Amino acid sequence: MQTQALPAAAPAARTLRLRGIAILLAAAVLIGLVPYLGSYAIRVVDSVLIYTLLGIGLNLVVGYAGLLDLGFVAFYAVGAYSYALLASPQFGIHLPFLLVLPIGAGLGACFGILLGIPVLRLRGDYLAVVTLGFGEIIRVLLNNADALTNGPQGVIGIDRARVFGIALSRPVDFFWVLLVACLVCGTLVYRLERSLLGQAWAAIREDQDAARGVGINTTRAKLAAFAISAAIGGLAGVIFAAFQRYVSPDSFSLNESILIVLIIVIGGVGNIFGVLLGAVVLVLLPELLREFAAYRMLVLGLVMATLIVLRPQGLLPRNLGPGELLSLLRGRRRGSR
Repeated sequence: MQTQALPAAAPAARTLRLRGIAILLAAAVLIGLVPYLGSYAIRVVDSVLIYTLLGIGLNLVVGYAGLLDLGFVAFYAVGAYSYALLASPQFGIHLPFLLVLPIGAGLGACFGILLGIPVLRLRGDYLAVVTLGFGEIIRVLLNNADALTNGPQGVIGIDRARVFGIALSRPVDFFWVLLVACLVCGTLVYRLERSLLGQAWAAIREDQDAARGVGINTTRAKLAAFAISAAIGGLAGVIFAAFQRYVSPDSFSLNESILIVLIIVIGGVGNIFGVLLGAVVLVLLPELLREFAAYRMLVLGLVMATLIVLRPQGLLPRNLGPGELLSLLRGRRRGSR
């Protein structure tokens, strides 16, 4: 019986491997076509990648650790204002883009830890309310600290970003920067998910008390989740400020936090590919409905409600992530030998 099953398994494994290769080739073709699009279309793609990067960061806290964070936009703002203040005429400081990237990520991580410390014992709705308040506090501070942030007028004249001496002046230039950032951060988060720290996050997501009972340091694991997530948010903020060359508190409202959470929920909680798909739906759909401005938000709301009702687990469930793609490339299904 076993010898008869082996020949049949080979074509099945070959089919799975071809399916995985086809997915990668399709992704490569789509990426290769982007530079040939119009400027407006590339800017939309850039927006999709920015929200994908934000979704990857927030998904680490919400999807992996099971902690509902509604103030994630605060870390986005910290990164954006890091570049705005360190590379503009605001204080006469003109640090290079590649130097401010780690600074923005580091400041984001510090603010993530500052948020994580007081909410360690909070769960569910209480955690959501506190993180929401934190996001609003950061926005109000940016709006009122005129001497530092120029208040509601924002910071203008931000330096043009340069990478190894090459000026990033076109939307397609930022497309490549954002693509690399999404790939690096996505790979990092995927590796963390499969590490011991990722297993600790999964245990916390399922039952914090049980996780603590088996010896998991939930305090350290939660702070690590907040810090890494906030660092990715700060990184996205730096790129956003360099892309726009202007930042103001209006860009970091509560609506932005809700949008990032919706990207995760609709795309698929705990799935990196789901984050990308959710960003495509929630960024591209409003652009496609721009001609129907009077009904755009109504249609968008109906679409989101329908998706949540029909696909409560998201468009791409947790078990259809990068691990499944790697399994296809190896010619076997995830979990099988």
